[in-house]
Amino acid sequence: MQPKVLLFSLLPSSAFSASEDQINLMTTFGSLLFVIALMLFLAWFFKKMRLPILINQKNLSIIQQLPVGAKERIMIIEAGEERFLVGVTSRSIKLISKLEKSITQEHLQFSKEN
Repeated sequence: MQPKVLLFSLLPSSAFSASEDQINLMTTFGSLLFVIALMLFLAWFFKKMRLPILINQKNLSIIQQLPVGAKERIMIIEAGEERFLVGVTSRSIKLISKLEKSITQEHLQFSKEN
């Protein structure tokens, strides 16, 4: 073990400085890649989670939805005391009709079962 230590002490200090610079550059580059990967992961994670904490949904809720295509669906939305039938695509949301209060939760549960 002693001969190796003596060998390193005999080498000039300039022999180690290039490798230290390379190590510092690799460490900086690795840290940068880690931070970018972490940011991309967190963006994907929060997009998937759709945290309700960030959105105030006290008076707005989806009562029922029916997929009619790959990216299209028909939804019954309740906003406050009113209900609306809307068509939703990947590019737009269209109001189909304002629903009357005669559609109750029992009727919706019955339609879900059939």
